[in-house]
Amino acid sequence: MRIVFVGDVVGRSGRTALLEVLPSFRNDLKADAVIVNGENAAGGFGITAAIAEEFLAAGVDCITMGNHVWDQKDLIRAIDGEPRIVRPLNMAMGTPGRGVHEVRTARGKRLVVMQVIGRLFTGMYDDPFRAVANELAKLSLGANVDAILVDIHAETTSEKASLGHHLDGRVSAVVGTHTHIPTADARVLAAGTAFITDVGMTGDYDSVIGMVKEYAVQRWLSSLPSQRLAPAMGEATLCAVLIDTDDATGLARSIRPIRRGPGLEAAWPQI
Repeated sequence: MRIVFVGDVVGRSGRTALLEVLPSFRNDLKADAVIVNGENAAGGFGITAAIAEEFLAAGVDCITMGNHVWDQKDLIRAIDGEPRIVRPLNMAMGTPGRGVHEVRTARGKRLVVMQVIGRLFTGMYDDPFRAVANELAKLSLGANVDAILVDIHAETTSEKASLGHHLDGRVSAVVGTHTHIPTADARVLAAGTAFITDVGMTGDYDSVIGMVKEYAVQRWLSSLPSQRLAPAMGEATLCAVLIDTDDATGLARSIRPIRRGPGLEAAWPQI
């Protein structure tokens, strides 16, 4: 199976970059599934039901979220009716939505997407390690599911790396989101799980993690209340990874970075 996972889409410029490149994922990279982290898609804070529907109608198979999942209040009402939007699995019991979704590809393959949120510096959440373990008890990679992708939405590199090694050999891929900066450690771990600490954002990199740089810098220069952060509106760079899995085992064969747009060195896998 060939899976594209796109890092945090930030604001209008990020949405534009995603929608422009989406056809290339199917046509040029021959992707079976496209998964997108959309938790910053609406003005940098959350996603609206309308934006989510735009992504899904354009060919996105599943949208993962994160700590900003409830910033756009209309999603609270809409999320139970749209299983393709996945919020962190380890939120408190009774929280709207779900943390797992199964994508059925055009070839009939089954991809399970799940997301957990880290606990260091993010808030009061249940144990992400135990939450994933509970779901994996129902799944058998290469048997009742063809691939499993876990989005770990977390602040610290140590928590992401720990989950990656903990799940090595049990899932197809563990991909990090949330910090908006692409890391250079995309690799297949010893037991066959693809891993990257952070995929990076799809947004304007002439910014501070996607936000207008002047507003963000001012927060470090004064103790006075500052202007509310807003997404930078310059041309965005799309950051993603392309993951190839073995159809027999569900384990990863490769994970390769995708970067398209100004500000970062371009990367486009050769197929």
